[in-house]
Amino acid sequence: MRPDGDPLCDCPRSRRASAPVTTGAAALSLSSPAHSPLNGHGHEAVAAAPNTGVNTLTGEGLAEVLKGASVVIDVSNSPSFEDEAVMDFFRTSTTNLMKAESEAGVAHHVALSVVGTERLQDSGYFRAKQAQEELIKASGIPYSIVHATQFFEFMKAIAAAATEGDTVRLAPVKIQPVASDDVAATVGRTAVGDPVNGVVEVAGPDAFHAHIGGTRFADWLARQQ
Repeated sequence: MRPDGDPLCDCPRSRRASAPVTTGAAALSLSSPAHSPLNGHGHEAVAAAPNTGVNTLTGEGLAEVLKGASVVIDVSNSPSFEDEAVMDFFRTSTTNLMKAESEAGVAHHVALSVVGTERLQDSGYFRAKQAQEELIKASGIPYSIVHATQFFEFMKAIAAAATEGDTVRLAPVKIQPVASDDVAATVGRTAVGDPVNGVVEVAGPDAFHAHIGGTRFADWLARQQ
C-alpha cells in the first residue's frame, strides 16, 4: 500500500472500471500494470483524479465518472496515518464511493487492502482499513478485496528507518514482500473476473526473516538502478 496518499483508479468505457485518485508525491504507480489485463479484455481504462474533477472525500465528480461503469477499482490511501485522520479518510471516501456506485448500478467493486488487516487491530491504520472493508461488505455491491503483503519497493525505506549510524536493526520476523507490478496485475485480473465476495491474497514468492534479508534487499535494489 502506498504511504503517500496517492492512489490509482481506472475506468474502462465498455465495462468501465474506475477508482479514486488523490494527488501527492507518488513513489510508485499501479496504473499501467493494472490496466494491462483490462485493456487485454477490450476495456479502455480511464483514470479519475481530483485534477479531472473527481474527489471521493467530497463526492465531487463521482456521479459523472461512474455513469455506465460496471467495475470500480479502489486503491486509494490516506495522506495521513494519524489514527483519527486515517479513519476519517477511509470511512468518508468509501461511504461516498459506495453510495455513488449503488446509484450508478456498478456490478463489481475491487479494493486493495493488506494481508493480516483483521489481525492487526492495535494499529489505527489497520482499524481504518478494517472499517473500509466492512463498509464494502455491507454495501450490497458485489465485491473482491485484494490483500497484498508489503511492497518490495518499500524495503529500502524500511531498512533506512531501522538504521542508526552503521547499524541496521530489523526484527527477527518473517516477511514475504511482493513487487508492486505483481499487485497491480492481480488487481487488474480480479477486476475483469467475477466478484468473489471475499478476499484474494497476493504475496511475493519467498518468505524470509527480515533481519537476515538485508543482503537480499540490497541486491534487489541494486538491480533496479
